[in-house]
Amino acid sequence: MIPTVSTAGWCLLVVAAIAVGIAKTALPGAATLAVALFAAVLPARASTGALLILLLVGDVVAIAAYRHDADWATLRRLVPGVVLGLVLGAGFLTLAGDRALLLVLIAVTLTLMRRAGTSVARGRTSRLLYGTLSGFTTMTANAGGPVMTMYLLASRFAVAPFLGTTAWFFFAVNVVKLPLSIGLGVIRVETLRLNAVLAPVVIVSALAGRRLAIRMNQNLFDRLVTALTVVSAGYLIVGAM
Repeated sequence: MIPTVSTAGWCLLVVAAIAVGIAKTALPGAATLAVALFAAVLPARASTGALLILLLVGDVVAIAAYRHDADWATLRRLVPGVVLGLVLGAGFLTLAGDRALLLVLIAVTLTLMRRAGTSVARGRTSRLLYGTLSGFTTMTANAGGPVMTMYLLASRFAVAPFLGTTAWFFFAVNVVKLPLSIGLGVIRVETLRLNAVLAPVVIVSALAGRRLAIRMNQNLFDRLVTALTVVSAGYLIVGAM
């Protein structure tokens, strides 16, 4: 059976599913709202597993919408760091003070965004740092979004390439996480039934997010995404304390 959830809990899960869809196709950073809401309704491991499936549903819609917009060179260069982060995350699967590094990343990113060039943001050390932390946080709590968002903001991606690169990045990462999560007992049959109820909400909200994204100019997009990412990082840091 679907895990016992109150009416209020279902309302929160529906809002979380909407946040997942919007985050995947319009406003990266909004997904952390879903992380918080799922954690408030479900036990920790069930929350992580159920949310992973919904994120994958949103990923599929996003890569269909932005299939021609990904920056594949950037994705390839991030692979070593992300793989390292996933391995570390699978090994620990408990969050520690590492999330406080998000404060440093935000400060560095905002500094880079004030500069004209993007070479620093796209340097080898930056790719390894952002990639590793993104892989680690997404493996442990489906919370790699803020890190990846900070990297792409610092690299000055336009709206469509930003969303396309993010879509393919997290689709690939979440697919890799799937067997690891099953092996660790994070994904269960009971939560899959819950996912079946919420997946249509993710799909509809993701399609709506796509329509929203094509109407936003670059300046508004950057400001909204930066604000959401700062809020998301704040939540992660508080949750790690």
